[in-house]
Formats: sequence, structure tokens, C-alpha cells
Amino acid sequence: QVQLVESGGGLVQAGESLTLSCGVSGRASASNAAGWYRQPPGKQRELVAAMSWGGRTNYADSVKGRFTISRDNAKNTVFLRMNSLKVDDTAVYYCTLGTFTGPTYYPNVGWGQGTQVTVSS
Repeated sequence: QVQLVESGGGLVQAGESLTLSCGVSGRASASNAAGWYRQPPGKQRELVAAMSWGGRTNYADSVKGRFTISRDNAKNTVFLRMNSLKVDDTAVYYCTLGTFTGPTYYPNVGWGQGTQVTVSS
């Protein structure tokens, strides 16, 4: 079993920045890929960013240039730095661990409980 706990969510104004953190414990490996998903109110859950153990990253088009995924394997933590936040970024954000098959990320190892990010205009 792997446990993922997100933190860092909150209420910010449009244009501001926020960094989400995800603490990883349990049967996790530094070779696991990591990803952040989000679910806006009334919408489907979507992949925001993913990172392979080798450092390759994928981003949703809507966040490219604004969001950065990173990880500190020594501290078993995954981060999502979010800059220039928009009202449309309002969502519950979920941390995941998974694997890559080719260019596609699969969150097949574990999910966190989610943290709310609300961006006001």
C-alpha cells in the first residue's frame, strides 16, 4: 500500500501562485512516475502534469508554461508549482503515483485524497 497526502491548497486571487506538496509513504519506489490530476466543479477529472522517474514531464496544454511538476526523492515528496493562476484552475487537485507506457501516464499505483484550490477573480 502506498499513502499520498496532499497539502498546500487554498484560496488565492487570479494571477497569484501556489505550490502543492504531496508526501509519499508506504510501498512507494523512487522509480514510480508521479502525476497531478484535477477535477473542476461539475467536470471530469483531468491530468495536469506528470513526471517520469527519469525527469521527463508532460503537461496539459492549459497549464503549459504556468505549472511545474517536480519531486524530491530524498524527502519522498512531489510538488506542483502553479503560477499565474486563473479562475479556470479552480479544482480539487489530486496527487498520484503511477507508470509511463510510452508517452502515456497511468496513475496505477496510488491516489491522494485531494486538496482544494480556489482561484477568485
